[in-house]
Amino acid sequence: MEESNASSKFKRICVFCGSNSGHRQVFSDAALELGNELAKRKIDLVYGGGNVGLMGLVSQTVFDGGCHVLGVIPKALMPREISGETVGEVRIVRDMHERKASMAQEADAFIALPGGYGTMEETLEMITWAQLGIHKKPVGLLNVDGYYNSLLSLFDNGVQEGFIKPGARDIVVSAPTAKELMVQMEQYTPSHEHIASHESWKREQLGNYQASSHEDAR
Repeated sequence: MEESNASSKFKRICVFCGSNSGHRQVFSDAALELGNELAKRKIDLVYGGGNVGLMGLVSQTVFDGGCHVLGVIPKALMPREISGETVGEVRIVRDMHERKASMAQEADAFIALPGGYGTMEETLEMITWAQLGIHKKPVGLLNVDGYYNSLLSLFDNGVQEGFIKPGARDIVVSAPTAKELMVQMEQYTPSHEHIASHESWKREQLGNYQASSHEDAR
């Protein structure tokens, strides 16, 4: 029996992925598989904008599947020769920091396909935010053909060496296929201790927003 969005935790998932396609077809196949899996489950997509590399394959597949696609892209990366055409809704932001914050706010969960420095940096920040208690959303690695094996081993070594708490290691969900990853993420329940409570972060953000509003009103 096919799963539907009615039984899903997620209405919108943020996908981090490469602006390149990689040297092997297996990576493009995985991007298409993930896009189809999201469309089948009627889950909307948040991504970094543009239509190049794996980003283009995922976004076009979800869009063609009838789901909403939101591309969040910094103004500096808007030129077509850099990112190409973005499908669906486009949100232009000032910089990379605002891009990550906007994507994180919009999404119910995060998935990383294989990618380079940018993909890993974005994914690691979402993992760190979960550890800090800023959000309680699942973070998944689509470990295509073992692409993320070395990174996962690094996390395990961090636990062994005392830099990552065992509970915090469980923040990261990984699986070799999109279907398996979605099942694991649906079942995810945070088990780690947050460094600061989610409510504290929300109060802090609200306080900053209110202070900013008062200053703007002067």
